[in-house]
Amino acid sequence: MRPLIPVLALALTVAAAPACAADDAGPPAAATSSPRGSVSDSPTGSPTGSPAAAPTAGTPAALPGLRVRRLVTGLDNPWDVKRLPNGMLLVTERDRARLSAYANGERTTVTFPSGSIWVSGETGLMSLAIDRDFADNRRFYTCSGWNKTGGGHDIRVNAWRLSPDAGRARRVETLLAGFPTTSGRHGGCRLLVTRKGALMVGTGDAAVGTNPRDLKSLGGKTLRLSPATGRPWPGNPFRNARNKNKRYVFTYGHRNVQGLAQRRDGTVWSVEHGSFRDDEVNLLRGGGDYGWHPVPGYNETVPMTDQSLPGRQINARWSSGDPTVATSGASWVHGRQWGRLNGTLAVAALKANRVIFMKFGREGRLKWTVAPRRLRQLGRLRSVTATPAGALLITTDNDGGDDAVLRVSPRP
Repeated sequence: MRPLIPVLALALTVAAAPACAADDAGPPAAATSSPRGSVSDSPTGSPTGSPAAAPTAGTPAALPGLRVRRLVTGLDNPWDVKRLPNGMLLVTERDRARLSAYANGERTTVTFPSGSIWVSGETGLMSLAIDRDFADNRRFYTCSGWNKTGGGHDIRVNAWRLSPDAGRARRVETLLAGFPTTSGRHGGCRLLVTRKGALMVGTGDAAVGTNPRDLKSLGGKTLRLSPATGRPWPGNPFRNARNKNKRYVFTYGHRNVQGLAQRRDGTVWSVEHGSFRDDEVNLLRGGGDYGWHPVPGYNETVPMTDQSLPGRQINARWSSGDPTVATSGASWVHGRQWGRLNGTLAVAALKANRVIFMKFGREGRLKWTVAPRRLRQLGRLRSVTATPAGALLITTDNDGGDDAVLRVSPRP
């Protein structure tokens, strides 16, 4: 029997939809209050995962007021945003395959070979990462669909160099290619540069049931590589494997990794789309199996963390339960100005139209969750990026050319 894991008490009941709706099937159906209880600004949830349980001791009685400003506007499905050392922002738009620079209140389109980006379904121009030495080398990284020379396509990580005026980007090299694709479903593609310098990649399973546990496949994994060379990171658990792909694998058994975030204690956490149930937040352990194995075929009725599989599967630290809320990008929140939200993991939710702040203890045990009302009025939310000053940059994902990058900060 599958062990209990923490469940989100503020989940919504959403009109029935195919399993892929949890990932990216467009604006959600109208939602009503769940039988588990209505949503409020107060923290909800408990370590036992019982929705009816009262908030645990130490849960905040009050939250800071939030200020939300539309920073970059006129966007369509912005997938990621990152801040450069000089304060400029880089923004990717998935379906337009457009890269933008934003500074001094103005957005400009960065010229780059956008025609090489393969756009289909949930795949296009997706995640961004900035090199730690960007101020000297102008280097940044993208994860995207790619049209291969001679035909066909895949998903890959490329290194780029941004011109001094931020008007052009030149591809320096492909760091890692060959992530599996089918229709574009479950493209994954979240990037993170860790404090030790590794480039981490969260990948999707391409809706192929055998990919997540196949260590020769790059799909349904978190990967680690050197951003300088593209070689497997020296500390990877399978670094001496004969198979080249296996050397890149950090964790496996994932469905569709949409978020990666590193805590101040050095631990790395992933955010993952569930099927019709169980979006997950996972604490990553090198070599760990996170239990997604939807075979034969692509059987999405199996548990997200299937404890009937051989070996040891690692349970999620948070799960949405049934139905999903379509969790996506995430970032750790820091700064005294955030009050009781200081030290939480802020997770964007597409289908549920909110940001969920999750408080985990020192050992990674869930204490409580809260979804502030001010951030439940903005539609689908895709990515969360913390700035050095402690604000959050959040991208909306509502289609129609009226999406934006939002700057969210606590009111003084």
